[in-house]
Amino acid sequence: MTTGASTSTDKIIVDKSRSHRNKAVSKTVRATRERLQIATGVPTGFEREMLLLHIASALNSAMAMPVLIVLVTGIGIYLSKEASLIGWAILALSLHALGLIVVRWARNRHITVANTRRWQRRLLLVQLLMGLAWTVFAFQPCGECGGSSFEFYKGASLLVALAVTAMGTLMLRKAVMYAFVPTVVALAIAAIRTPDPVLIGMTAILSAALVFIVFITHRLRQTSAQLLSSQSEKDDLIAELEVAKSMSDEARRRAEEANLAKSRFLASMSHELRTPLNAILGFSEVMSTEVMGPLNNAIYKEYTSDIHRSGQHLLNLINEILDLSRIEAGKYDLSEEAVHLVEITEDCIGMVQLRARAKKITISEQFESEMPALWADEKSMRQVILNLLSNAVKFTPQGGEIHVKSGWTAGGGQYVSIKDNGPGIPEEEIPIVLSAFGQGSIAIKSAEQGTGLGLPIVQAILAKHNGEFILRSKLREGTEAIAILPAKRVLQSLPAVEEIQAIAPRRRSFA
Repeated sequence: MTTGASTSTDKIIVDKSRSHRNKAVSKTVRATRERLQIATGVPTGFEREMLLLHIASALNSAMAMPVLIVLVTGIGIYLSKEASLIGWAILALSLHALGLIVVRWARNRHITVANTRRWQRRLLLVQLLMGLAWTVFAFQPCGECGGSSFEFYKGASLLVALAVTAMGTLMLRKAVMYAFVPTVVALAIAAIRTPDPVLIGMTAILSAALVFIVFITHRLRQTSAQLLSSQSEKDDLIAELEVAKSMSDEARRRAEEANLAKSRFLASMSHELRTPLNAILGFSEVMSTEVMGPLNNAIYKEYTSDIHRSGQHLLNLINEILDLSRIEAGKYDLSEEAVHLVEITEDCIGMVQLRARAKKITISEQFESEMPALWADEKSMRQVILNLLSNAVKFTPQGGEIHVKSGWTAGGGQYVSIKDNGPGIPEEEIPIVLSAFGQGSIAIKSAEQGTGLGLPIVQAILAKHNGEFILRSKLREGTEAIAILPAKRVLQSLPAVEEIQAIAPRRRSFA
C-alpha cells in the first residue's frame, strides 16, 4: 500500500449518502460568488436591503422635514408678509404626513425580493408629491417685496430642501430626481417664458446642485452596495466555513468509529487466529523434530518445516499488527525502568548474528564507554533495535557489512546508529517505507519481503519515549537508521547522597 493510496482512502471517509446536500451547498455558494462579482448596478437582494434601510431612516428622521417647512414658512412670512405661505405649509406638511403613513405601512408589511419594485414605486410617488409642494413654493408671490431678495431666499430654501431630501432618501434610488426635477422643469419653463435674470440664475444654480447631488448620492449608493456586498460575502463565507466544519466533524466522527471498529476487529481476530496458530506451530514442530517417530518420506519432513516457518511468520505479522493497533489507539503502555542502551544493543546483535553469518555479513561495533542508564521500556527498546538490525541483515547483500554505533548526541541524549551497505532506498520512497504497510521498490523486489510495519512501529515506540527516528539512505550506497532518546531520559549520577550524609551529623547534633 502506498502513501498516495492511504491518503486517498482517508479522504473518502465523508458520507457519500449526503452528496446531494454537498452539491446543493456548492451550488448556493457558487451562485452567491457570481452574484457578488457583478460590477455594475445593485443586485435585487441588495435593493430590498436598501429599501429597508430607507424605511428605517425615514422613520428616524421624520421630524427633520416638518422643522424645515416651519422654518421656511416663518422666515418667508417675515420677509414677504404674505399669509399664503401658511397654506403652502399646510399642503407640504400634509404630503409629508402622507409619506410617513406609506413608510409605516411598508414597515409593517413583509417586503420580499419579488415586491421590492412595487414598494419602491410607491415611495417614489410620495417623493414626487413632495416635489410638487416645493414647486408650489418656488412660485410663491411677494407683492410687497422690493428687489430680488425674496427670490434669493426661495433659491436658498430650495437648496437646503434639496440637501435635506438627499440625506433622508439616500437609500431610495432616484428619490432626489423625483422630488426636485418637477421644480427644476417648472422653473426652466418659467425662465423661458419670462427671461428674468434672477429666475434664470436660480434655475441654473438649482439644476447644477441637483446634478451634483444626484451624482454624489449615486456614488454613496454604490459604496453602500459594496458594504452590503462585503457583509453578504462575509456571511456566506461564515456559512461555508460552518458547513465545512460540520462535514469535517462528521468525517472525524466516522474515522474514529472506523478506527474503533478496526481495533475491535484486530483484537478479536488476533485471539481467534492465535489459538489455531499455536496448535499449528506446536504440531508442525513436533513433526519436523520427529518426536513421535521418524517420517519415512523426506518431502513430508520438508513440508512440516515449511508449515512451521510460515506459521511463525504469520504469528509475527499478527503481533506487529496488534502492536501498531495498540499504539494508534493510545493503549500502548510503557513499563519503564533503568536500562543500558549498549547492553540492549549487544544482546540484539547476538540474536541476529546467526542470520548474518549465514549471509557472510560482518557486523562491527563502536560503543562509547561508561554511558549511564536510560529510563525506558526495555522490551520496547529491544524491539526497536532488533527491527532495525533485522532490516539491515535482510537487505545487506552477501559478504556485506553492518556498522553499529552507540553514543551521545549533541543535546545530551543517547543514540543507536545501524548502517548497512545494501542497495539503499530512493529519496522519494523514504516517506513510503515510514508509513504503515509501506514498502519501497527494493523491498518489493527482494526475496525476503516483510509486512511494512517494522519502521512505523519503531517510529511510534520512539515517539512514546519522546525520542526521534532518522532514516538516511542513498541509492546503491546503503541505509543508516538512527534511534535517538532525549537527554531527559538519561539517568545521571545523583550527588544528593553526599548532601544527606553531610546533613545527617548536623541533625544528630541538633538532636
